[in-house]
Amino acid sequence: MTGGRLTVADFQSISKKRKIVSLTAYTAPVAAALDPYCDLLLVGDSVAMVLYGMQGTQGANIEMMVRHGKAVVSHSSNAMVVVDLPYGTYEHSEELAVKSAKEIIKKTGACGVKLEGGMAIESQIKSITSAGIPVLGHIGLLPQKFSNTSEFRITGRDEIEADQLQKDLEAVTTAGAFGVVLEGIIEPVARQLSINARIPLIGIGASVSCHGQILVTDDLIGLYADFTPKFVKKYANVQDIIQKAAQAYSADVISQKFPDKSHCFWPDKK
Repeated sequence: MTGGRLTVADFQSISKKRKIVSLTAYTAPVAAALDPYCDLLLVGDSVAMVLYGMQGTQGANIEMMVRHGKAVVSHSSNAMVVVDLPYGTYEHSEELAVKSAKEIIKKTGACGVKLEGGMAIESQIKSITSAGIPVLGHIGLLPQKFSNTSEFRITGRDEIEADQLQKDLEAVTTAGAFGVVLEGIIEPVARQLSINARIPLIGIGASVSCHGQILVTDDLIGLYADFTPKFVKKYANVQDIIQKAAQAYSADVISQKFPDKSHCFWPDKK
């Protein structure tokens, strides 16, 4: 290991020894809290849903990703930080993809970018990696393809879909991605993809056989309540903690128990 922030080489080395630990992060305090325990922090375009209340990820833009990417990079020192290229910033041309990737890396200091898609964006991935920017791929369920979470569907349910996933993985690998997120893929197919993979695969609603796992942190801690996928395991209920704290605060304000003398400023004694 490098002793500082993990590199692509570290990331790939870890995958041969143990499972890779990944979570999303969008803010400075959350990044600081997660950093000691994660190999990779993803500044996902899921921020559009989780923090801004949008119905899907398509509302994210470069400015949004840069804003949150800077916060996460500046308050972490261990994990690799990867930032999603948002919808509409890479699909249409190789030139646009490289321009968008360069802008995000320059303005955030992130370690790399993530793109959604397989064979359809092979040339974009190759162009970005050729420009010296590490790319994390993403195949299977592609949230950027949908305007609402109600449209999401699991993939790999028949031989045609399973075969396409294998082709997508091969395309992303050949294009130079250092790893791939597998999302919403039935377990037997995700397992087989992991067995045959030449680069680390990070699962989210995929298989324990993947080289690592990732979840949206706000799902994991029970803070985001609008949409909870089947693959989420909640390790806390922060929403409940916040509500109880707000209820207690409200009662104290109304009853004038807060603020008390210890919370006020007083003239200096002479």
